[in-house]
Amino acid sequence: MGRGGKAGLIAAGWLAGALPVLADDLPEKLAEKLAPCLACHGVEGQSILEYVPSLGAQTAPYALIQLFMFREKMRVAEPMTEAAQGLSDGDLQAMSDALAAQPPPKPPDDPGDPTRLERARAVTEQHRCNFCHRPDYSGQQSVPRLADQREDYLLKTLREYKSGARRAYEPIMVEVLQPTDDSQLIEFAYYLSHLR
Repeated sequence: MGRGGKAGLIAAGWLAGALPVLADDLPEKLAEKLAPCLACHGVEGQSILEYVPSLGAQTAPYALIQLFMFREKMRVAEPMTEAAQGLSDGDLQAMSDALAAQPPPKPPDDPGDPTRLERARAVTEQHRCNFCHRPDYSGQQSVPRLADQREDYLLKTLREYKSGARRAYEPIMVEVLQPTDDSQLIEFAYYLSHLR
């Protein structure tokens, strides 16, 4: 992303209200660096854009690792890879801490189908998802928060881990997802996006 693209994202963040909101709680320089992120990922921690994850209350260590991977081109996903270029280690740490301090995403208004949710809950426990990601799926340390994440993003990500298209800094997701089929991935995403 060139200078014009970055300026456009900053302008979009400004128009979305990101800079005024952030100015209350964050140093101006950090608010400016976060504005392009929040323009897509949501000023209040909740994305409204298809396939764009909500980052509110994401664990700081996980966010830091992802930002580092984007910066180092170990994970390539535009516009993130380009946006992370030029960020210092201190920037990455401050940004991940700020994202972790945002409010968590809210579940959809639709409470979901109780039968489907229970079936998916049992499968997530069978695969021990609730062990690493915690029983409430709030994440811990370098394990991401999944609770109330966008369903489309979750399904896309689960499919990418299973196929090997998305690499992680640890191979555990590939190993855990190998015995699952696509119908289970669909149920996982549905369940995690509807947690209450």
